[in-house]
Amino acid sequence: MHLKLVKSWVGPGGGMDGVRDITNAVIDLLAFPFVAVQNAPGLPSATASVNSGILLNMGSPGVKVGMEDRDMVKVIEEDLGKYIKILLEVGVPGIILWCLEHLELKDLGRPVAFLAKMIGHRPLAVQLVGKGLLDPTRMKRLLDRSSPREVMLDVLMIVSDLARMDKGFYEYINRASLLEFFKGFLTHEDPSVRSKACSALGNMCRHSSYFYSSLARNQIIGLLIDRCSDPDKRTRKFACFAIGNAAYHNDVLYEELRRSIPLLANLLLSSEEDKTKANAAGALSNLVRNSNKLCEDIVSKGALQSLLKLVAECSVVAVNSELFPVIGRLRQSPESTIANYASVIINKVADS
Repeated sequence: MHLKLVKSWVGPGGGMDGVRDITNAVIDLLAFPFVAVQNAPGLPSATASVNSGILLNMGSPGVKVGMEDRDMVKVIEEDLGKYIKILLEVGVPGIILWCLEHLELKDLGRPVAFLAKMIGHRPLAVQLVGKGLLDPTRMKRLLDRSSPREVMLDVLMIVSDLARMDKGFYEYINRASLLEFFKGFLTHEDPSVRSKACSALGNMCRHSSYFYSSLARNQIIGLLIDRCSDPDKRTRKFACFAIGNAAYHNDVLYEELRRSIPLLANLLLSSEEDKTKANAAGALSNLVRNSNKLCEDIVSKGALQSLLKLVAECSVVAVNSELFPVIGRLRQSPESTIANYASVIINKVADS
């Protein structure tokens, strides 16, 4: 009701600009605890992606508090559960969704950023989805070509986080008719859009084969394979992750994924970061996990040789590593579990 009155007010602070300003001011206040906790170094909650809702981090006092006032962050962390409970009781998730309908597309950055911050907490995520976050009409508007870049990125993060959190969200993601947008995302000029699209697809294949046939029907797999040779390193990393998950649960997509084998093999021997190589190796492993359809290609395209070469190089690095003597000393640890693991590592390297 208040926003409607502000919108109809023709004086200073009224109209669409007034609606935007008051909405953003309230969101900055409500988002403060999430921003502070996410930007705290070395705390468990810092594992939450600071990239989601990044617009709220810019110029927020929560960032300064998070990075500099550990005592304050500890207090916020301890009470975050209570705070979330209050947000749920007064229906803040639904109210923010309602606000989206009263703002122009160009002004949706901060509200959507707040949705992205909230989505990392399961109770808030459940209420948001229940209140229609993934409504097809809403998603179509948010992912429109004229949508601000930060809105598009946050929506991709939201989908990715929901898919990673629980397979129960798959049905809602499916109903949102998002796959038609992924073709554009996977070939988007912005590398951040491409990488986040790959990450979201990987999480949409994380828990089950629910989306496998839809990915094939929408011709997504071929575009995903192309991203293994993307100029952007993060996109390559998440493309390997997505391909690995698309091969994990059954062999339905094996034929389409056949073309990925030489690309994955090349990544193993290139100067990629370790996580990308791990994702590529995992993807190749999953391509022989469910049937022998691709075994011949794994050998003939050089993937097996690449895997063996990588293992040999890793063994040499492990032996020569400055960490190796440390692992040796850990065999004398009073903690039996640590001592046992250290011994296993030493013995494995000795056998290789």
